[in-house]
Amino acid sequence: MSRNSVLIIPSFNPDEKLVGYIKDLISNGFQKIILVDDGSSPKSKSVFEAAYSMPECDLLVHTVNMGKGRALKDAFNYYCQKYAEDYSGVITVDSDGQHTLEDVVRLDNALKESPGSLILGVRDFDDPSVPFKSRFGNKITRNVMGLLIGSANREGLPAQGNFSRAISDTQTGMRAIPNPFLASYLTLAGERFEYETNMLMEALHSHTPIQEIGIQTVYINENSQTHFRPLADSFAIYRLIFSTFFKYTLASLSAFLIDYSIYSMLIFMLGFLAVGPKILIATAAARAVSSLYNYTVNMDLVFRHNEANRKKALFKYYSLCIVQFSCSALLVWMLCTYAYFSELSAKLFVDTLLFLISFQVQQNWVFREAKA
Repeated sequence: MSRNSVLIIPSFNPDEKLVGYIKDLISNGFQKIILVDDGSSPKSKSVFEAAYSMPECDLLVHTVNMGKGRALKDAFNYYCQKYAEDYSGVITVDSDGQHTLEDVVRLDNALKESPGSLILGVRDFDDPSVPFKSRFGNKITRNVMGLLIGSANREGLPAQGNFSRAISDTQTGMRAIPNPFLASYLTLAGERFEYETNMLMEALHSHTPIQEIGIQTVYINENSQTHFRPLADSFAIYRLIFSTFFKYTLASLSAFLIDYSIYSMLIFMLGFLAVGPKILIATAAARAVSSLYNYTVNMDLVFRHNEANRKKALFKYYSLCIVQFSCSALLVWMLCTYAYFSELSAKLFVDTLLFLISFQVQQNWVFREAKA
């Protein structure tokens, strides 16, 4: 039985078990495998020679270790040039024995049934066999990514239907990727493990349908063979995850400085008015100027929204802006009237709270768009 996909196996210093694994994949119908030697030591030369001797296996070689991200991108590019016309997509698997033959076959079948979805083979991190550091790290990353990046569009799950939820395994190396997505993934930043995180972020930003398939949780010797560097690679991953929020923070901070400067000036200029009208006029005028600046920056730099949907996003943004303005004016007035805050200190407190709420609303509603 021939398969729907080409397998991609990035590898660094594998042992002889890899040859047997590739033979099993071939015997189960996988006609093409792209193996990447990512600068392995001479001890692994015989392993790659044995794999390359099989006509179904193509070998790409890095002279030095360049990282898993670079290995995947080189393999994606090679596939697009040589095999994309004959197959529906690729499946990435690790070379350390963590991904079972049965699960690779399941992802291939899922790719055939759902050619418009990114398909992830996800592990059960509540399984007691999972090492603590893997369980803890993945759960933390999953929650942070869900909070700061957003939820996945889930499709292809007959029992539950379509729904949104945070990606349950952000570090999985087992992914079925249809042809239409590969070109955009080739241009993503990242040379090591952070590239896989960036791939998921791109899928979330573009609202690509994501299907999750539970896979067996296999760890060999407490995952001692992993090439993941806990400090350096974790830092690179979290830098990517927090990048959108940091850009949003800087955009909002600069917009707030504009808003607060105009607001403060008008509060002093309109000192002859009662507290209510004074706060209302100052808030409205300041927000009118700062919101236009903030919308433009968020549209083009922070959330990278599709130009074709600009009018729709503009309507949503100013709907949010009106609600935010109303809440800001009302809450500032209440703090000044009943809690004896000054107009300036009340606005600082209220707008900080609204800033956090606005991030989630803008990300998941205002600048949310379907992938073209």
